Amino acid sequence: MQAIEQVVNDGIAVAAGKPRRARLWRCVMKMQDERPVADPPLWRAVPRWWRGHVIREIDHQAVVDRVREDDGWSPRYAFMILMSAGIAVLGLLLSSPAVVIGAMLISPLMGPIVGLGFALATVDSREIRRTLFTLAVGALIAILFTAFIVLLSPLQTVTAEIAARTRPNLFDLMVALFSALAGAYAMIRGKAGTIVGVAIATALMPPLATVGFGVATLNATVAGGAFLLFFTNFVTIALAAGIMARLYGFGRELSPRQSWMQSVFIGVIFFALAVPLGLSLRQIAWESNAAREARDVIRREFADDARISQLDIDFDARPLSVTASVLTSRYERNATTRASRVLSDMLGQPVALDIEQIRVGEGTDTENAQLLAVQTARREVQGQVDRLTDRLALIAGVDPDAVTIDTGRKRALVRARPLPEAGLATYRVLEQRAAAMAPGWTIEVEPPVLPLPDITLDEDGAPANAETLALALWAAQRVGLPIDMAVRGDDHPALTQPFADRGVDVRLTQGASADRAALRWRITE
Repeated sequence: MQAIEQVVNDGIAVAAGKPRRARLWRCVMKMQDERPVADPPLWRAVPRWWRGHVIREIDHQAVVDRVREDDGWSPRYAFMILMSAGIAVLGLLLSSPAVVIGAMLISPLMGPIVGLGFALATVDSREIRRTLFTLAVGALIAILFTAFIVLLSPLQTVTAEIAARTRPNLFDLMVALFSALAGAYAMIRGKAGTIVGVAIATALMPPLATVGFGVATLNATVAGGAFLLFFTNFVTIALAAGIMARLYGFGRELSPRQSWMQSVFIGVIFFALAVPLGLSLRQIAWESNAAREARDVIRREFADDARISQLDIDFDARPLSVTASVLTSRYERNATTRASRVLSDMLGQPVALDIEQIRVGEGTDTENAQLLAVQTARREVQGQVDRLTDRLALIAGVDPDAVTIDTGRKRALVRARPLPEAGLATYRVLEQRAAAMAPGWTIEVEPPVLPLPDITLDEDGAPANAETLALALWAAQRVGLPIDMAVRGDDHPALTQPFADRGVDVRLTQGASADRAALRWRITE
């Protein structure tokens, strides 16, 4: 503008007098004022409008005071942690969603987590330490208190409410993110009523109660999965609160380098959480799809009036175990074989399929009666299996987990623990007693590798004591090792044939006695 003025003044001063110069200058100025001014780009206009119309309306000090009021340690905070944790674990044990929701509503954990988010937005190290301490102590108290309640409780089974909090996925992170953004907005804008919905959506206390359950029952899978869910919710809420705080003008005094570091930190944390949770979601989606495909494949093997009453899939088994009960009016031969082959091709891995076909007549009453009978029979079988497992574990001196049960073949196998001064005959007697307690079942007790008995021979070289031979045969079948038989002579068919008939590898060696066969385990390195 000064350059234009100088040019006009110099030119007009020479060509004309003062009056003409003044008029020309006014014309130039008028043209300059009427020249259109270009609008600023949108990426500059929106932040300018946000700072001038939105951030200016926020009472930042009042918001900080509200946040600081609930993010520190206090007797009230400790009391509400205990009450919320107690209600949450009881709701989980009872599998009552209403009780669990009640624990969410009174949980005070949102206070320190939101406070941590605002402290991160303003890079207040003192406040970060204070909120982290409050949150850590509160979480520890909740875990210990819930574990104590579970130890005193007669109910220690994994309910549906507990199982639902052991497999966090990417959707849980998204729920926590959206809820935290809404909660931080409500805190900043003074909409306190929204916090209630945020507390229900984020569910901070139930995962901690589930961790306590896992600790009390020594179930690392439950405890680890629930803690990952709590950690996901806690970190996501804190970071989302920090994002909203920065968006509304908190931490404006930070340097560009600090702001850049904040952005990188938040991005890295979200990425680190999203990757494993995304993989978990992918696995859950695959399992859901596999269950749907298994149901469709089995359903196609039967007539239109058939119905699948029960479908159980063990995704941890190798091969994948699928068990189904089908109510059908007509028995389908080879349905299991065909469905197993198709399902294995669809899932890309071996599948062990067991289809139980239940003949039903026409009419709803008949079908319901058949279904009820099947369910009752299943419960009776499961109860029998549990009782048999406990008895075998007690007899063999091992944990129930060491007992292998094959319900389809009604066969049970247990590897016995070495007992003081016990020989092979002792373990054979234990097996006979266990078999007597479970009629219709095949019970096998595998003894330790103990010395085999010597077999006395008669004048013809045949075993003189049938009981000793039976004990040696039993031990050879249960242990599964080859045997060396030391006896004088090269031909003893009456002695070796019983072992060969039972698939036992026996090798004759030269011994010093003609009336006795010494049996030894052939243990190769």
